[in-house]
Amino acid sequence: MDLSGRTVLVTGASSGIGRATAILISHLLGRVVLSARDPDRLSAARAALMPGEHVIMPYDLQQVDGISGWLRKVINQVGPLDGLVHSAGVQTTRPLGILSQRDYERTMGVNLASALWLAKAFRQKGAHKSEASIVFVASIAGLVGQSGNHVYCASKGALMALTRSLAIELANDHIRVNAVAPGLITGTEISARLERFLTPEQLSATAALYPLGLGLPEDVAQAIVFLLGDTARWITGSTLTVDGGYTAA
Repeated sequence: MDLSGRTVLVTGASSGIGRATAILISHLLGRVVLSARDPDRLSAARAALMPGEHVIMPYDLQQVDGISGWLRKVINQVGPLDGLVHSAGVQTTRPLGILSQRDYERTMGVNLASALWLAKAFRQKGAHKSEASIVFVASIAGLVGQSGNHVYCASKGALMALTRSLAIELANDHIRVNAVAPGLITGTEISARLERFLTPEQLSATAALYPLGLGLPEDVAQAIVFLLGDTARWITGSTLTVDGGYTAA
């Protein structure tokens, strides 16, 4: 899993799974391009990385139309990329009765549309190395139903379908495309939101649904880096479920 000399762009790198992935890549001697909306949080994340020529490139992925131009700026600064990890995502829990068009557009924009346009930009000539890898962070919400979480579930299910179709098309460009589908991960913004709104009893009941207990961002980062590297050289179009046994129970 050595990533020496490789450059990987990580979206959502300011917190949670994206931050843990950036840190792990740096420990494996890779160079990280950290992206998220908040430059200050990105600076704090970069400070946690092992020393290296890591770069901060803030961007708001809700601005889908600007992704191609932004990625070109990234390439102009750091050169062709070896990998792309799309960890940025949003979740807005809304019962169907109060779901708004804005909720739908924001969730689909960040979770799905930005993934498609990032892949399109990554495919451009000069944007990637001769052998490259894309890893999308999906969710078990794309595999199971969750009341009040309709758009998030739909976006993550579609993201896994997108992974399969892109893997077929981009194979000729020597770009592998895979995804991970995490369960509930502690230390993320989603888990922090749950902790604010659920009682201790409800949180315990949720954790009990996971045979191996709740996961950590580092658990998912390990799976992402496995898919990024030569360890997964013959894997494309797959979604690796990282959920402590939740979907097996």
